Amino acid sequence: MAGIHSHDEDRAHLHTLGYAQELKRGLGTFSNFAISFSIISILAGGMTSFWLGMATDGPRVITLGWIIVGFFALLVGMAMGEICSAYPTAGGLYYWSAKLARRNPARWAWFTGYFNLLGQIGVIASVDYALAIFTGYFIRMFDDSFRLTAWTVFVIYLVMLLLHGLLNTFGVTLVKLLGDISVWWHVIGVAIIALVLFIAPTNKRGIGGAFDKAPPGLTGWTGGVFITVYLFGLGLLLAQYTITGFDASAHVSEETQGARTEAPKAIVRSIYISAIAALVLNLSMIAALPKKKDVDAYSAITFGGGGDTFLVNAAPRLISSAVGSGTAKLLVFISLVGQFFCGLASVTANSRMIYAFSRDGALPGSKWWHKINRRTRTPTNSVWLGVGLSALVGLISIYQKGGVSTAFFALTGICVIGLYISYAIPIYLRLTNPDFVRGPWNLKGRHQLVGWLSLAWIGFITVLFFAPLFWPFWRPWGKDNAILGKTGEVVGFKQNNFNFTGPLILLAAIFILGYWSLSGKKWFTGPKVQGTPEELAAIEHELDAVEHGRAI
Repeated sequence: MAGIHSHDEDRAHLHTLGYAQELKRGLGTFSNFAISFSIISILAGGMTSFWLGMATDGPRVITLGWIIVGFFALLVGMAMGEICSAYPTAGGLYYWSAKLARRNPARWAWFTGYFNLLGQIGVIASVDYALAIFTGYFIRMFDDSFRLTAWTVFVIYLVMLLLHGLLNTFGVTLVKLLGDISVWWHVIGVAIIALVLFIAPTNKRGIGGAFDKAPPGLTGWTGGVFITVYLFGLGLLLAQYTITGFDASAHVSEETQGARTEAPKAIVRSIYISAIAALVLNLSMIAALPKKKDVDAYSAITFGGGGDTFLVNAAPRLISSAVGSGTAKLLVFISLVGQFFCGLASVTANSRMIYAFSRDGALPGSKWWHKINRRTRTPTNSVWLGVGLSALVGLISIYQKGGVSTAFFALTGICVIGLYISYAIPIYLRLTNPDFVRGPWNLKGRHQLVGWLSLAWIGFITVLFFAPLFWPFWRPWGKDNAILGKTGEVVGFKQNNFNFTGPLILLAAIFILGYWSLSGKKWFTGPKVQGTPEELAAIEHELDAVEHGRAI
């Protein structure tokens, strides 16, 4: 009876927000947490961005980064959780902005929604792109002749997108099952990897190297205190890229039982549990690094060589150098599956956001993207729009002369900046709205401190993601990407290490602003009320009848 009572309360509260219960409310507390935990995915970000810490400030920033970033990301999550408790809808952030804005709510909702959409597409693209690179490395572990090129990676990337799209079309029950499995896969998988890397390697650095610095000059930046601080700041992006996407718990809140308390709890739990587990994982990887004096081995792991110059593969290269071939294959496989679950959850969250944004008429072709599969009660069309957009964004990865993962760094920047801008807007609006009515999960009067610290942190990481990682045209390891002169001297490099994050975000902002100014402001009015209580009940009755008919 308690479950039924909770379900009725959730439905009634959703009606007060203007929406019918179209999606199937089949997620419990653990399953909601599983979605955000899987998107954060320390087996994805903690592995695929490990090179970033290695190349900048080394083990020191990797160790401290999880503590620093984990703390500030938790503040952001807490600020968002308080708002989510008041407005648990699939629209999440853009709906919050509309309700919190004291003036021009439609404009605030528009910018929040489009930046959130941009960030979520960046999440899918960056996760599945890194997954494709890892998959290519895994194939090479069995077949040395396999060529790991930009084109082979892109083909694998499209296959992964297709699989994630297909799995999300079968209904929330399958997504729930896979999400629950994902949590345990991550927990047990991290424990196995950490245990092996702490115990198995011989003649390695050990845990005593947790605060070592990276060898100088790996990124081309050299200098005194300023450059040291600069590189430390860039190294924080390893943890920051990983701890993102936790707004997913809000996007599936219309499918969660007891959403007003359970969705905020899931946001917060997914952050601090991920930060702790990631710290343990990366400490074990630091312990398995070559000894401090072996600079060449350290650089080779970071930058690769021969048939694999993808920076993303630094983690599997480290694993391969630390343990035997069979064990390395097992550990890389564990990471691969975790990344696959991450991509799956990312598509799930994105489809719910697209569904909600289209429900309020914000996207071109909204009537089509808002359609629900009446049998599975999932937004199938939205799933495939997200997959399609991610495939288009992934095209930038084809420009990969020399194989260094410039595209991946740009995709991570799009992901984090897009999402965190969409996080910042409702947090700011909540801070400036004295009429906000708190939900049952709240910060008990500490919202000002938590909120303003969150906004300061978001501003700081935005600057970091726009900053250049490598000294222009710097390629510090090997001659695989070198352009040689007639006498064999190096005259240049095929790889352009320019940070494309800033220009891409700027172009996106110009598009969002231009679309609003030229068209959107004429017809987008913000979140819509679907109908009267009677009309909402009629929508639900029809969907319930179709679902019941299928069950019979």
